[in-house]
This record gives sequence, structure tokens and C-alpha cells, in this order.
Amino acid sequence: MAENPTRSIFITGLKNAHALEKEALGIMNRQIDRLEQYPEMADRLRQHVGETEEQIKRLDSVLMEMGESASAFKDAVLSMGGNMAALGHAAAGDEILKNTYANQAFENFEIASYRSLIVMAEAGSFTSARPLLEMTLREEEAMAAWVAESIPTVTRRFLQLKEAGEQASH
Repeated sequence: MAENPTRSIFITGLKNAHALEKEALGIMNRQIDRLEQYPEMADRLRQHVGETEEQIKRLDSVLMEMGESASAFKDAVLSMGGNMAALGHAAAGDEILKNTYANQAFENFEIASYRSLIVMAEAGSFTSARPLLEMTLREEEAMAAWVAESIPTVTRRFLQLKEAGEQASH
């Protein structure tokens, strides 16, 4: 019996989202360690780490209900990639700005992913997955909005610190 293509695509999307959330954890945890000059950013990232950990649990729940599990390989590769990306920015004189831009892009990538997964859940009649995915989507939208709203504040703080001759990059 051939596998349902919608189910197969949905499972792949869930596994990709799981790996993406693992990558997000790596990125955020690396950044938090380096945000002594930007306590509001560190606090919001800590909050989002907690949300992300819950998002991973939700994805695990949906995958389990579908008789599947996350891809340890994808999780490991993307988590390592997230750490490498954060390390790459650490060497920059404007690390906080680069991280803020990258966070904005990353959150919007996650939003697109969850919107697509919700459509797949509807198309495949995976009704129990939808509320969990919608909850995650709302969290990602809130984080993306917060990051977007924080760009002027972070930029001003960076400039003030630079002009005062203080450590401004992180």
C-alpha cells in the first residue's frame, strides 16, 4: 500500500521544524551568554528559549501521534549549524546588530514553516496537530514582532556605547 503523499510531506515538515527549533535553541543560548550590554534582549531570548523547549515538546507529541519521531541526524546537524552561525557573528564588531538581523530572519522563516505545516495538517485531516501548531505560530509571530520592534532600540544602544568608547558588540 502506497504511503499518503500529504502525510509523508507533513511528517518531513514536522521533522524539519523539530530540527529548526533545536537550531534556534543553539543560536539563542549562544547569544544569551554574550548579551551583558543588552539585558532586555537577553531576557526576551531566555523567555523564548522556554517557549522553544515547549514547541519541541509539541512537535514530539504530534510526531508520536503520527507514529513517528524526530530525526536525530537533522537535529544534530542544524543544532551545530546554529552554534556555528552564532560563533561567526561573535567575531564581528557589530555582533549585536548582526544577531538581531539574523533573529528577525530566523523568526520569519519559522513563521513560514508553521503556516505551511498548518495547511498540511488541514489538507491531511490531522486535526489534533492544528491547535499545537497554531500555538507555536502565535509564539513565533510574537517573537518576530518583538525583534522587529527592538531593532531601533538595539541600534541606538549600540551607537551610544560605541560613541562612549565602551564594549558595544554584545
